[in-house]
Amino acid sequence: MKKIILLFTVMLLSKSITYAQSGLPSLVLNDLEGKKVNLSKDFLEKDKIYIMSFWATWCAPCIAELDEINDVYADWKKELNVEVIAVSIDDVRTQKRVKPLANGKGWEYRVLLDTNQDFKRALNIVNPPHTIVVKNGVILHSQNGYSPGSEEVLYKKIKSL
Repeated sequence: MKKIILLFTVMLLSKSITYAQSGLPSLVLNDLEGKKVNLSKDFLEKDKIYIMSFWATWCAPCIAELDEINDVYADWKKELNVEVIAVSIDDVRTQKRVKPLANGKGWEYRVLLDTNQDFKRALNIVNPPHTIVVKNGVILHSQNGYSPGSEEVLYKKIKSL
């Protein structure tokens, strides 16, 4: 039994290491206006940092995180070459709430719709909120969950890149 647990732990760790150094999957998502966005081609601007936050309209911590990032986003953009992408994982039933919520909050992010959760599954993301940081097509950082102040930890991480 101990050998099985050890093997499972090693497999999980190796998956995490691979994930942290992998690129974005070759998928196409729609934005709020219905424009198609190719994940593996549209986020390759050299030395630009993309923060992709996976969220849902029913997830209060997700909305809190995006609100907090929105409060400092203008400063981040002035100081760093950064763009925040809010990736909604709402399904067909709740997808109609995404655009009104994002517009009502005044978020200045590009919002993508991962309606079938293909992007979420491709990165083995279990629960929102989940944030990844991508630079030069490579995922360099991943953080799961949100607590007040997490945006400062994220800021320090992207500033170090």
